[in-house]
Amino acid sequence: MATKITAALVKQLREMTDSPMMECKKALVEADGDIDKAVDVLRKMGVAKAVKRAGRETNEGTVAAYLSDDAKTGALLELTCETDFVGTNPKFVGFANDLAKVVAENDPADVEALKACSMGEHTVADELTEMIHVIGENMKIARFKRIVAEDGSLAKYVHHNGKLADIVAFTYGKAETGSNEEFKSFAHDVAMQVAAANPVAARREDVPADVLEHEKGIYMAQAAESGKPEFIQEKIALGKLEKFYKENCLTEQESIKESGVTINELAKKVSKNVGDDIKVVKFVRFAFGE
Repeated sequence: MATKITAALVKQLREMTDSPMMECKKALVEADGDIDKAVDVLRKMGVAKAVKRAGRETNEGTVAAYLSDDAKTGALLELTCETDFVGTNPKFVGFANDLAKVVAENDPADVEALKACSMGEHTVADELTEMIHVIGENMKIARFKRIVAEDGSLAKYVHHNGKLADIVAFTYGKAETGSNEEFKSFAHDVAMQVAAANPVAARREDVPADVLEHEKGIYMAQAAESGKPEFIQEKIALGKLEKFYKENCLTEQESIKESGVTINELAKKVSKNVGDDIKVVKFVRFAFGE
């Protein structure tokens, strides 16, 4: 004799799995009222639906940022979905944050390696499939980046729309600097600067060689059009390159919070106030869809 599937049982399964009511009822019928078996049925249904949804375009989503409790290890992760409505859904955003934590703690080499990582009692791949089933949209892990502060700490900034985030690494000499309020305020402002000003690199020596060569080529061509002697042309090009550094290297940019002061100058000011040598050394920045 078949077990009677009550409304209370369906409600219990819905609360456990976040699955639609009719799917919960079907799963309970198939499992003859056994709620644990019904959960397995729903998971299998989720895998089947995830396969069907796998071909759908995922042009919306969010960028998540995670920092470890000691602010030494962090990660950015971009998770995509089909609609902006889901892209701002708290469950979806929370899942992206959880994935970023897995990246920080496991340092996977690529997306496939991340999918093989443990996430609770299951793998990331299993949890992603389950989330696709629960939310009802295709989702993809687009990219991620891990960053570590070896002799200092990290600061993060996530824009309110969830489409832009960054993590900045700082070095300093004394461990207590990391918990200093003036330093933390400065670090947050620098992370905000990275989001707003979109620098090419943290320092001029970190500008990628191909970017530098491209810029030099443009400036030399522009200088050549002046018709001036070659040594003057070179000075013109070098002057423009200096301007490029000041506009595109984080440490040389003018602060968005304090007009007329560079990030390097602010770092020296804070260093003096806290009695340490604080330096901005690198950053990771993700803008959704880049």
